Amino acid sequence: MKLIECVPNFSEGRRPEIVQEIRDAIAAVDGVIVLDVSSDESHNRSVITFVAPIERAVDAAFAGVRVARDRIDLTRHSGEHPRMGAADVVPFVPLEGTTMDECVLLARRLGERVAAELEIPVYLYERAATRPSRENLADVRRGEFEGIRDEIATHPDREPDFGPRRVHPTAGAIAIGARPFLVAYNVYLGDARNLPVAKSVAKAVRGSSGGLRYVKALGLEVDGQAQVSMNLVDIEKTPVHRAFDMVKMEAAAHGVAPTWSEIVGLIPERALFDAAARHLQLANFSPDQVLERRLRAALAGGPSLSGFVASVAAATPTPGGGSVAAHVGALAAALAQMVAGLTRGRKKYADVDAEFREVAERAAALGQRLTELVTLDADAYTAVSNAYKLPKETPEQAAQRDAAITAALIGASEVPLETARACAEVAALALVAATKGNKNAVSDAGVAALLAEAACRGAAYNVRINVAALPDRARGRALVEAAEAFVREAAERARAVTAEVEKAL
Repeated sequence: MKLIECVPNFSEGRRPEIVQEIRDAIAAVDGVIVLDVSSDESHNRSVITFVAPIERAVDAAFAGVRVARDRIDLTRHSGEHPRMGAADVVPFVPLEGTTMDECVLLARRLGERVAAELEIPVYLYERAATRPSRENLADVRRGEFEGIRDEIATHPDREPDFGPRRVHPTAGAIAIGARPFLVAYNVYLGDARNLPVAKSVAKAVRGSSGGLRYVKALGLEVDGQAQVSMNLVDIEKTPVHRAFDMVKMEAAAHGVAPTWSEIVGLIPERALFDAAARHLQLANFSPDQVLERRLRAALAGGPSLSGFVASVAAATPTPGGGSVAAHVGALAAALAQMVAGLTRGRKKYADVDAEFREVAERAAALGQRLTELVTLDADAYTAVSNAYKLPKETPEQAAQRDAAITAALIGASEVPLETARACAEVAALALVAATKGNKNAVSDAGVAALLAEAACRGAAYNVRINVAALPDRARGRALVEAAEAFVREAAERARAVTAEVEKAL
């Protein structure tokens, strides 16, 4: 199932009954799970976090926006936080199995619907923005409700992406977008008398003023305290602990220390793991060392197919072609195992029952190993990347770095070589399945053979590209020759299987 997170912000934090109406409208959509509702009286704002199947996300967000339009009057609204609409901001965030491009499409669909059915002007922002000047939410919302109301009809920069060139009289305008996971994080600097310090710190920290690029920050007075209110828009590039450290450092320059901090809404567990590892100075810490995380993965049987596809589509080097080749090989092995299961125990194929028992067991073992190679291939790439990052200032360091690079590249060649070997063997099982197995499943054996051949070739590509990067290619010649031999075997078996399939069709 493809899941979307949506985190709409509403300009109401003082009337819990209104917030509850909005929350209930969202939750009423089939398949939607509301994870969190956070309200702040000083900001006069509420943030609702929900998760929905991709086909229900727009309906759920629209339901919340519609209630906000009917129940919130911006002409009577005041609060510390900037706002432009009753439903102020609606971002879609990709979760497991979804991509940012899909979230952009959702933002546009919701924008069209809000404009057409609710007569609210819509501005697309962040990854859904139609022009660079609207990527930054602060630029879209500049002037807030009153400023946009006065300029929307005449100023070309205020023309909405969807809807009328006039704000809704009470619901204002709305920003709808797609973005990575954002963490709303506030650090308090004591008494409200420190508000000037909070404003100065916010200016130093936020990216638009030359601070941390992926941080948006304001200095506010909240409940009699000075607050540095931050949105961390990319916690991979600017983690929570780095934002806190900079706030602490800048505040110390004014003789002020943080008193406490808070997360508004939800935060990915990896962000807290990173902060804990930093504070404890843990070397080489991995979230996989966390007991509960390992237990969840074991109970779930590993990552889902949709999650793997989404991780491949992401703009990161891993998982890449080598992992995909191993994954495809595992699918080929699963098909061979399936044909074996459809052959065993049937009177018509009693004479090959024992043989197909062995086929099923071998296919299962190969599938399991190929699944492991998906991760091992990504790990091998990481090892190569780490080797290239080693220092090389002195001759000794340079020599150690060269040796580490060579070892990592050979390791990164051996992993896909094992993938190629396994896929060639899967192709052999597919040939047995096609020639001796259940004839009603001959096309499945054919697919298994084609996948095994393609995966074998893909793995061989990865062997060759890593060997090509070796300072001394002769060190990897035997690896390339072995990979090419496996490709020839897989191709020959795939051709034989194809002939069997064509004969049966």
